[in-house]
Amino acid sequence: MIWAVLIGLALAVFAVVLVLRRGAGEGWEVVAAALMVGLAGYALQGAPHVASAPKAAGEQADKNGEAMVAERQKLSGIDPAQNKWQVIADALVRQGQYAEAATVLRGAVEANPKNSEAWLSLGNALAAHAQGNLSPAVLYAYRHAAAADPSAPGPSFFLGLAMARAGRFDETKALWQGLIDHAPADAPWRKDVAARLERLDQLMAMIAKQQAAEGAQ
Repeated sequence: MIWAVLIGLALAVFAVVLVLRRGAGEGWEVVAAALMVGLAGYALQGAPHVASAPKAAGEQADKNGEAMVAERQKLSGIDPAQNKWQVIADALVRQGQYAEAATVLRGAVEANPKNSEAWLSLGNALAAHAQGNLSPAVLYAYRHAAAADPSAPGPSFFLGLAMARAGRFDETKALWQGLIDHAPADAPWRKDVAARLERLDQLMAMIAKQQAAEGAQ
């Protein structure tokens, strides 16, 4: 049901844009692409089963930060209490203070450049502070996280999310499929990643179908 509502809303917005442009054909592909990326972001990160309610910006940042920390801890299985830097940074992230958290985490990776969890947290904080933009600093942090611990699932998962926000779905799929292919059968995060990968496949199929229809016109 949620997919029908989302797609219906996207089509309605698209129709309104076309009307406002008075039928001009130029540039409508950009609008369609933007709507698809928006749907992807919601599908891969949103919670359709949660009832909606108006939230202040600060409350939403707190909610996003809490979810980010919880997801990272679920993937890593590492007790953050083992590292004072991580405890402080997580507290800041939960409050939506991403820039401050990034500053703390820079201290953590300077103290221990092989701390994969700190590099991953730094990438997450930088990405959140940049409102999801895939900046060179974000990529640098994620890649150092992966290099510090090649077996850790977090870097591939969160880099995949960042790629999806940027509309780079093929790269997201490759990262998440690699996680599933190499995950232990009893990994607590496997089911969640598999579900997100399935939603990504559905979105990519929908986009391919739309592009085929456009090419036939």
